[in-house]
Amino acid sequence: MTESKSGPRGPKGDSPAPLPQPRSIVVIGLLGVQLDSAAPEARWDKWRPTVSLFQHDDLEPARLVLLAEPRYGKLADQVTEDVLSVSPNTTVERIPTALRDPWDFAEVFAAFDDFARGYPFDPEREDYLVHITTGTHVAQICLFLLVETRRIPGRLIQTSPPQRNPSRREPVRGTYSIIDLDLSRYDQLAARFDAERREGVDFLKAGIPTKNAAFNALMERIELVAGKSREPMLFTGPTGVGKTALARRVFELRHRLHLVDGAFVEVNCATLRCDQALTALFGHEKGAFAGAAAGRPGLLRAADRGLVFLDEIGELGLDEQAMLLRAIEEGTFLPLGADAPVASRFQLVSGTNKDLADAVRAGVFREDLLARIDLWTFELPALRDRPEDLEPNLDHELARVSEINGRHVSLVGEARAAFLAFARSPEAVWRANFRDFNAAIARMATLATGGRITRAVVDEECERLARAWARLDGRAQGVHGASAFPLVAEHLPGRPLDRFDEAQMEEVLRVCRASRSLSEAGRALFAISRATKTSSNDADRLRKYLARFGLEFEGLARP
Repeated sequence: MTESKSGPRGPKGDSPAPLPQPRSIVVIGLLGVQLDSAAPEARWDKWRPTVSLFQHDDLEPARLVLLAEPRYGKLADQVTEDVLSVSPNTTVERIPTALRDPWDFAEVFAAFDDFARGYPFDPEREDYLVHITTGTHVAQICLFLLVETRRIPGRLIQTSPPQRNPSRREPVRGTYSIIDLDLSRYDQLAARFDAERREGVDFLKAGIPTKNAAFNALMERIELVAGKSREPMLFTGPTGVGKTALARRVFELRHRLHLVDGAFVEVNCATLRCDQALTALFGHEKGAFAGAAAGRPGLLRAADRGLVFLDEIGELGLDEQAMLLRAIEEGTFLPLGADAPVASRFQLVSGTNKDLADAVRAGVFREDLLARIDLWTFELPALRDRPEDLEPNLDHELARVSEINGRHVSLVGEARAAFLAFARSPEAVWRANFRDFNAAIARMATLATGGRITRAVVDEECERLARAWARLDGRAQGVHGASAFPLVAEHLPGRPLDRFDEAQMEEVLRVCRASRSLSEAGRALFAISRATKTSSNDADRLRKYLARFGLEFEGLARP
């Protein structure tokens, strides 16, 4: 129903800066059963949100679309009459909106959504302001959502009562503010959201000012997903890259955002075997097996409403994988020996240093489980792939070790430069990633005299690391315990070499030991390249190569 009535226009006063009005303004609002009502004789002495909208000189809506429950028809008539009395050029369009329970979110949203879908909006000719001061909080939220999703193509307008009681000669108009949900137009709000996002990313990075662009982009994506999704996440990458620490920080970030309110439970699946895995994860009833004198709730039940981190998830057996899949999808599982399932609404983060797709092809990992936990997969890079982040991680670890030991430890000057040069060199493979890195800092800090790590301590630690990696990557021991490069081990004991150099040196030494002279060995080793040279001295080339490693042909014993 559309009504238009002329009447005396109430006095108007100062308000916010004029709103540009290239098109007609249409206000869409809900009749306020409490706020818009007043005794007839006292209604002009009370602030009424809907009426107040039409008492401002700088805001002259051409139309009011009033959503009103039919049972409050008399109140709607009174508000319509008063709006027209202060704004005679306005038309009032009443839309009957029946709500049995104004606090039922589904009912209220459905009613408003039906209105939005059926209303003939004309954004080319009209500006729409959606009034969100009246109605229940549920109604206000629903109107907000409809504007935010552009089902109602407008902006929000909010009214407030006057800060002081006006005299009877002044209208009770209060103030209004227009809220545009295009946040890009609000630099201050946008900056605040950006700062919060950066704070979340910094939190995931443990406050370390990393410089690797790919790693920083990865942390930004993890922060985005962790703050919006409760779905499983999978962290892949070699051992020691920080999967466990990152999972804990994801939990803490979600806890700050009220996405979880339970506990953080960490499980290393590589330590679970056979029935131990079933009872540890899913629990058991008393008497479920020999020795089960008491029941055990299980780690998944302990993570109810919280987050569980399953590290090395690829080590789980197929039976445990099947039960885990059900627990993820249904939120229930059957403890060992139980007759009825138990519930646990946990969030899952998994970690692995294996290729789970290979495990699926090998038949040791369930394809359906991989599909479920592979929704958000993030591969964490090895430390050696982030050379620019070694220095900030060094400073972070020095500060951490200093705090733990209760004394300041520093690494400066020549010693610092030497350690960083080694850490960034091809020789530093960082097999265990941060486990190696952090252990090295801890050892040097322990040996620091007066809290200062010297060059001698750095050199000793670099040599220790190189020897350890040489043993672990097979340069000292082959697959059957024999030396992988026996001649290198014999003639260059304890000298760290890259795998490439070791393989090359092993062949050079083999040829030298089989040759009767330096020239014969040179001809065998440089047979291809010497053919392209007009003159060559193969013996001299070989002599210089051996000299780089402190070796002489005469000293290489032949069998």
